[in-house]
Amino acid sequence: MNPMKFKHTKVSQVSMTQLMLPSHSNFSGKIHGGHVLNLMDQVAFACACKHSGHYCVTASVNKVDFLCPIEVGELITLKASVNYTGRTSMVIGLRVESENIQTGVIRHCNSSYFTMVAKDKDGKSMPVPGLILNSEESVRRFTRSITRQQQAKERREDFEEAEFQIEEHLQQMEGQNAKVMLE
Repeated sequence: MNPMKFKHTKVSQVSMTQLMLPSHSNFSGKIHGGHVLNLMDQVAFACACKHSGHYCVTASVNKVDFLCPIEVGELITLKASVNYTGRTSMVIGLRVESENIQTGVIRHCNSSYFTMVAKDKDGKSMPVPGLILNSEESVRRFTRSITRQQQAKERREDFEEAEFQIEEHLQQMEGQNAKVMLE
């Protein structure tokens, strides 16, 4: 961490609005999820670069749920904010909303968390400014990111190939749409 430099979340927040065109649609006529993910990555990149002052790369994407389809002709607004800062990484919270421009109805379509890492010109990870947490909501988002990181670490450890104990997990398989036939 860089204890000498902290930033408010507001200074790096980014918002982007785009009209969804027929060329963005999938075979069922809805906006392709891959197109939405691409836009989310762009907004996360801009937010992370703005906060860190450096080029940033996407390290991971945490849980993307597509809550409702987006229609051709709707506007989508993507909002990004830094929720957490580590030494060289940032968790960027993203929210996607669609707006029917004829009715004015706005729907929450997607939320996700992108972990971005700041890099120098040689590709080495760079320290990022910390966050100034000035609201209960900002503290909630920061601590939620800490909890999500701890859960991911535990999941990785539980399922490392060298440590995996099949006997501990066979009971979980009961009632699932799978048949265990070990050789």
